[in-house]
Amino acid sequence: MKDFSGKLAVITGGSTGIGRALAKQLASEGCSVAMCDISQADMDESCAYAMDGAPQGVRVTGFLADVAMEAELEAFRDDTLARHDTDHIHLLFNNAGIGGGGSFVNTPRDVWERTFAVCWYGVYYGARAFLPALKRADEGHMINVSSVNGFWASLGPDTSHTSYSAAKFAVKGFTEALVNDFRLNAPHLKASVVMPGHIGTNIALNTMREFGELSEDDIPDSLSEDGADQQTRGEAFRDNGLDPAEAANIILQGVRDERWRILVGTDAEALDQAVREAPEAAYEREFMETRVAPILPAIVPQA
Repeated sequence: MKDFSGKLAVITGGSTGIGRALAKQLASEGCSVAMCDISQADMDESCAYAMDGAPQGVRVTGFLADVAMEAELEAFRDDTLARHDTDHIHLLFNNAGIGGGGSFVNTPRDVWERTFAVCWYGVYYGARAFLPALKRADEGHMINVSSVNGFWASLGPDTSHTSYSAAKFAVKGFTEALVNDFRLNAPHLKASVVMPGHIGTNIALNTMREFGELSEDDIPDSLSEDGADQQTRGEAFRDNGLDPAEAANIILQGVRDERWRILVGTDAEALDQAVREAPEAAYEREFMETRVAPILPAIVPQA
C-alpha cells in the first residue's frame, strides 16, 4: 500500500501522541480516518487538528470507546462503517495503551488487569471487531503497536514492569503469528508490529489520569530532577522523547515498505541489538546501567 489517498484508516487511542500524529499525517495524504478514545475533549481536538489543511473529501470521525470493552469496540466499528458509508477499511492501527500495573507482587490486581486489558485486549478486540471489514478491502494492513518492552520486559533495575511488558509481548507474538496466518488465509492483508522506544507522548500523564497516584513500581525515574513529583516526571517523559510526528513518519513508511517489524527510534534499534547480543544478561543491573542507560536515559538513569 504505497498510496493512502482515498483509503480509510481506523486508529484506536487517536486523541494524543502517536495516534494523533498518525491521524494528521494520514488525513494530509488524503486518507479518511476513524478514531476512538476515552476522552471526548482530546478526541475533538485531535479530529480538528487532523482535518486542518486536509484535502477535499477527507473525513475524520471520533467515537468514545474504551478499548478494553469488546462491545464498545464493536459499536465503534458499526459507527465507523455507517458514518463513512462503507463496508470496508484499509488500515487498522491498534494503538491505544496505558502504563501502570508494574508489580505482579504488590500492585492491586484491578490495576494490573486494567493495564493488561487496555494494552493487550484492546489490540485483540480491535482486531476481532475490524477484521471482517479489513478483509473486504482489496488490500489491507493491520498495524499493532507493541513497544521495546515487547522484547525487553523492564524499565530498569529498580522498577517493576510486569503488566505492560506482558501485554506488549503478547501484541508482538500475536502480530508475528498473523504474518503467516494472513499469507495463508487472507493473502491480500499484511500485518506489522510497531516497537517504539521513548516517544514524547502523554502516556505517563494519561496513566496517572486513569489510576491517580501511582506507586514507585508504576512510574520510572525520568529526566527531571531527583525528588520531582509524578506530574513533573510525566511531563519530562513527554517533553524529552522522539517527536510523535517523527514516530508516525517511521510507522507509515514501514507500512509502505510492507515491513512486518517496525522499530521506532534509534534507541529502539540500539536496545534491540543490545538484547539480541546478550539475552541472558538483559535483566542484570550491569547490563542495564552500561548498555541500556546510554540508550534510554529517561527510563534508566545513569549510575
